[in-house]
Amino acid sequence: MTIEMLYSKIHRATVTDANLNYVGSITIDQELMEAARMRVGQKVEILNINNGERFSTYVILGERGKRDICLNGAAARKVHKGDKIIIVAYATYDEKDLETYKPKVVLVDDNNDIEEILESI
Repeated sequence: MTIEMLYSKIHRATVTDANLNYVGSITIDQELMEAARMRVGQKVEILNINNGERFSTYVILGERGKRDICLNGAAARKVHKGDKIIIVAYATYDEKDLETYKPKVVLVDDNNDIEEILESI
């Protein structure tokens, strides 16, 4: 049996831009991506804390150190600059994998600087 579980998340990131005229996706700073073990092209769920919107998109690489969190294309309609969001990635695990299961949770401040990285929910 396999079970879909939380793989990683970036918690309470601040949206730095919303670009309607860009080909869709979410741009995430490379350091944040690495901390959360996210990959370019990976499907993620976006949870907007400000307005309750929940939607899916995929990750594109942002410039290291700029702390960009930018929603692009149609997703730009679901956020505003300054909104707080949670970026969630899931993975499918088998029961043996769950014996050592440790999702990454990256906590960030208002400037999208990493405050803490947890290996638990």
